[in-house]
Amino acid sequence: MLLDIALVGLGLVLLFFGGDLLVRGAVALAARLSVPPLLIGLTIVGFGTSMPELLVSLNAALAGLPDIAVGNVVGSNTANILLILGLAVLVAPLPTRIPGLSRDLAVMLASAGLLAVLAMDGRIAGWQGLLLLTLLAAYLVYGAIRGRSQGAEEPDTGSSLKLWQMLGFLAAGLVALVFGADFLVDGATSLARGVGVSDAVIGLTIVAVGTSLPELATSVVAAMKRQPEIAVGNVVGSNIFNILGILGVTAAISPVPVAPQMVAFDIPVMLAVSLAIAALLTVVHRVPRWAGLALLAVYAWYCVVLFV
Repeated sequence: MLLDIALVGLGLVLLFFGGDLLVRGAVALAARLSVPPLLIGLTIVGFGTSMPELLVSLNAALAGLPDIAVGNVVGSNTANILLILGLAVLVAPLPTRIPGLSRDLAVMLASAGLLAVLAMDGRIAGWQGLLLLTLLAAYLVYGAIRGRSQGAEEPDTGSSLKLWQMLGFLAAGLVALVFGADFLVDGATSLARGVGVSDAVIGLTIVAVGTSLPELATSVVAAMKRQPEIAVGNVVGSNIFNILGILGVTAAISPVPVAPQMVAFDIPVMLAVSLAIAALLTVVHRVPRWAGLALLAVYAWYCVVLFV
């Protein structure tokens, strides 16, 4: 038991620092390429901070633990909205009048809806994984074209780094993420079996929050620095990548069964909170702190329901 707890703790630490290094290097490179702030948040930061989810879900699927693989993605998307955006809003109210945000929110909602439809069959097949990856590629091409048309208004995000430092951050971050994902899956699986908690609940909570630590750090720091494009874009981009990229790659390599309880409860919850946050970010001019408290309260309720 103590060894399993140590593995989970070590895995979380490696995922956190690995994600931070990866994001620093990626954002610095993006700044050199004159990428707009929202596009940095949606692609480089959003996808970079999702690397832990990708590696954990792949490891879990190949190890024959589909509940952790799918639960990690669904739980991460729910935690990104309720926990991470909730904390970011508590730090500083977030302005929502961000050019292009409504289109990316629509992509996030479409991805969540597509997952809900595909999961009804009880598995994500190989060809469906390829479909998700194709949609992700189309989204990336669209983002690249839009980025060029929007020009070069970017924040100061580490552009003073030298090229070898950027590449060093990227390499070190990837190594830490690989080992951290392996440790986290091994430790969490052993803990789940030891205390009688299902793999699905562990994947939806401990593993999901653990792999979302890079997103948490990035969005909270961005909120403190008054960079709402990064704070919001990080969550939106991560949620898109989690479904289209992570489940796409995982299912393309090995078809992934989806547990009935996820189809009946967890995926609908993820879809509902996605709709709610999209409506909130579209309607209001600024997300107030009380909304952050409400998001955190809903996440607390969700976790209680899972464990009870």
